[in-house]
Amino acid sequence: MKITDLLTRDTIQLDLQASSKAAVIDELVNVLDRAGKLNDRSAYKEAILAREAQSTTGLGEGIAIPHAKTAAVKTPAIAFGRSAGVDYEALDGQPSRLFFMIAAGENADNAHLETLSKLSVYLMDMNFRDTILAAKTKDEVIAAIEAKEREEEGPVDVSSDNVDQDAPYILAVTACPTGIAHTYMAADALRQKAEEMGVRIKVETNGSTGVKNGLTQQDINDATAIIVAADKAVEMDRFNGKHVVEVPVAQGIRKPQELINRAVKQDAPVYKASGSSESSKPARGGFYKHLMSGVSAMLPLVVAGGLLIAISFFWGINSANPDDPSYNEFAAQLMSIGKAAFGLLIPILAGFIAMSIADKPGLAPGLIAGFLASNGNAGFLGGLIAGFLAGYVVLLLVKVLKGLPAALEGIKPVLLYPLFGSFITGMIMLLVINEPIAKFMTWLTDSLNGLSGGNAILLGMLVAGMMAIDMGGPINKTAYVFGTAALTAGNTEVMAAVMAGGMVPPLIVAFSSTLFARKKFTPQEREAGIAAYAMGASFVTEGAIPFAAADPLRVIPSSVIGSAIAGALTIVFGVLLPAPHGGIFVFPLLDGPSGTVMAIVGYAGAILIGSLVGAAILSFLKKPLVDQSVAKAEMTEGTGTKAS
Repeated sequence: MKITDLLTRDTIQLDLQASSKAAVIDELVNVLDRAGKLNDRSAYKEAILAREAQSTTGLGEGIAIPHAKTAAVKTPAIAFGRSAGVDYEALDGQPSRLFFMIAAGENADNAHLETLSKLSVYLMDMNFRDTILAAKTKDEVIAAIEAKEREEEGPVDVSSDNVDQDAPYILAVTACPTGIAHTYMAADALRQKAEEMGVRIKVETNGSTGVKNGLTQQDINDATAIIVAADKAVEMDRFNGKHVVEVPVAQGIRKPQELINRAVKQDAPVYKASGSSESSKPARGGFYKHLMSGVSAMLPLVVAGGLLIAISFFWGINSANPDDPSYNEFAAQLMSIGKAAFGLLIPILAGFIAMSIADKPGLAPGLIAGFLASNGNAGFLGGLIAGFLAGYVVLLLVKVLKGLPAALEGIKPVLLYPLFGSFITGMIMLLVINEPIAKFMTWLTDSLNGLSGGNAILLGMLVAGMMAIDMGGPINKTAYVFGTAALTAGNTEVMAAVMAGGMVPPLIVAFSSTLFARKKFTPQEREAGIAAYAMGASFVTEGAIPFAAADPLRVIPSSVIGSAIAGALTIVFGVLLPAPHGGIFVFPLLDGPSGTVMAIVGYAGAILIGSLVGAAILSFLKKPLVDQSVAKAEMTEGTGTKAS
């Protein structure tokens, strides 16, 4: 099958009118839809946007390859669009001009997938890109592709005969979950750069059509080192005793020379086989990448649950309470659904962290440990501990059980790992983790009770700052319980500081990610930042959790400072809050020395000042995304989500 069987005149648009990434996607989806290539335009667009939310497909060098493999595709196709330059959030920070939108059917056969993969390889050729850019008609674009196809392609994954046979011999493995584009682009980038550098190389591709040009044991024995540029599981134990450079597939595309230099110098750890018959996942940046696996899985629950709870307040702060006169059945249903989503936050966070560490066998122990953390009032911090604990317990079990008879190999992942992993992790959570945290909360509450009276401003700063430390976890809950206890005793000052402190963190990340420092955040974070406005306004502190989990050393201090400022100002302004929840929806209930109106102005001002100060600090501390382009690609391309 030829590329021009998939890219035809009716799927080419030479002059895109779009001036933004979202508009480019809309325009190209419309091209495919008008050409009759889609079963469901909306579902296909959702699949494209879901892929973009994981990481940008703007690869740099003016190229973007948005793509999706979904049942919404009726006929596999490629849409081509050309622009004068659009900010597509490319990895190199430069405008994108050439857009190839790939539509692959859910059950696309090998012929289609190989053809789609071939296009990604062609785009590595600068001359080919220049020809496409210069084409004046659709026919010239098709002719350029046909000419490229007529050329006898050099092997994508073998050494050039022009390279000195005494040169270092490097092996590489490239892989991405879908295997449509990145697998082959990384392979071609490594091959071309190795030839330029005079290094012998052989590249194994793990794409949608299976393993191609597989590495032999003799290849491995002869190799100086191995580069594994992969975002999915590949067979690693075969590299036992060899220097292995492990990176996400995006680095194979963006930094081939650096990777080859590291391999030649053997600047990489010696790989030690686990002894498991299962494939191993390449390293993804250790703690940070495992954390991001949990955060990526948790984020939809945070957004869905937080917004549903916020919407329920439109009918009144107590509209979900059957005993309240303002009760509304629909509002109660929204509240129930939102709380159900929030109830899953900690188990999902822990489960996917564990799965990132130990693959699928880690999921069940992680979910169970996360549930125990949630029920044991260990909160968000307990969930983090539970996830890492479960993951590493399962890894330990893999090593301990590797000596079992081969006949038992098949039951390890479905019986032995989840059974013993859940038991060990669960007992540790129940007997070791949960109780000390509960005692810590009791101590913290007792300490807070001693800070009333003349220390009101200090108390306001403290409880508000505590609301931002773990954002829904035990420290946050301790401050909230203290505020409600004070409210019950008739002290409405403390509750005002508590709610202000809880509203500020989501507003900080919202202001920073959407206004102050947009380019320092990923597309996924910017989308979450928009939702964070509503969650902050509704006193849903959990809206900041994904940001805090991804970058705790910057987000948490910024949030604590901003919340503490807001809490102190509420006390200074004398704001009184008689409601225990509600955010902006309970502002009409505020009171103070100068009446409700001035109390609302003062309270809104305190929250806004705290949020802006915190956002300014976070924006200053946050590293520029352009300096982290590869790191951000790692974050989302290698979180365990199915991207390519």
